[in-house]
Amino acid sequence: MNRILPVALAAALLTAPLSFAYAADAAPREPYGIALEGFAYPYPVHLLPVINDGEQLSMAYMDIAPERPNGRTVVLLHGRNFPSSYWAPVIKMLSEAGFRVVVPDQIGFGKSSKPQGELHFDTLARNTIALLDHLKINKAEVVAHSLGGMLGVRIARAYPDRVAHLVLTAPIGLEDYRLYVPPTPTEKIIENEDKLTPDGYRKQLQTNYAIKLPPDAITPFVDARFNIKGSPDYPRWLRAYVSSGQMIYREPVAHEVALITEPTLFIMGADDHNAPGRPNAPEALRAKMGQNAELAKALAAKMPNARAEVIPDTGHLVFLEAPEKYKDLVLGFLGR
Repeated sequence: MNRILPVALAAALLTAPLSFAYAADAAPREPYGIALEGFAYPYPVHLLPVINDGEQLSMAYMDIAPERPNGRTVVLLHGRNFPSSYWAPVIKMLSEAGFRVVVPDQIGFGKSSKPQGELHFDTLARNTIALLDHLKINKAEVVAHSLGGMLGVRIARAYPDRVAHLVLTAPIGLEDYRLYVPPTPTEKIIENEDKLTPDGYRKQLQTNYAIKLPPDAITPFVDARFNIKGSPDYPRWLRAYVSSGQMIYREPVAHEVALITEPTLFIMGADDHNAPGRPNAPEALRAKMGQNAELAKALAAKMPNARAEVIPDTGHLVFLEAPEKYKDLVLGFLGR
């Protein structure tokens, strides 16, 4: 019975459309493409042509219509280490509440193109607004997670008239990592990331994110990261992935958060002390990094219309680890 419980819990957290994508195959298989070809998403994926720095690219997105529309739209912004398919339980929750749900993979991530150039939050924000324009959505609720929280901040600052409410779910970027971590050359990071093993990455996720989920629920994230290594385009994917890390470091948003005027809700896991780059910081400074719940509360107190909620015994994947509490907070904040 004890062996069955973790599997049952994982199945409860992840919706049925995702089950086949989350199964770990024992037999050897073809690698995924660097746009996650071969990795199933829970809803149909569409492509929007965009041009970034003169390069023609495609932005992937899901667009889910509710059965009983309330006339409002939620845009979900994913984190760095997660395909947007992980939003499946939240998509279901919002759709059942009447929201249209738009779920993009940002350029450089998931099923979207991997650019040759560098990634920038301003560009990702502009792409997201271009998607809303394409879908004829004038204003949206923005619900963001992790790195998506940094992007959500940039969107709210650059396009405040397009954001109705902002939900920052376990966001990173609430502190300026440059104050702790010295700069690291891109080529050195590429070398280190290329040496990482699946087991090493799994441990990295569990340690950095204080994940409270059973191992089977973490497998798809490891799968999406490592089953592309056999692709001939893997070096292009790796450079884009490392560029996203450099973007986090070089383009802090911590100094802008308190300037947001739109209604904002921080939903934090009490045990989430994720701080990108911490291993490269001087040892004396590492303990000061990643006090994310306290940082969120301090920032919310400075904002004209914000509050922070901290969920006990929860790590970085708040909406998967505490789904009912997350549902109550989000739907209550959005006013259903």
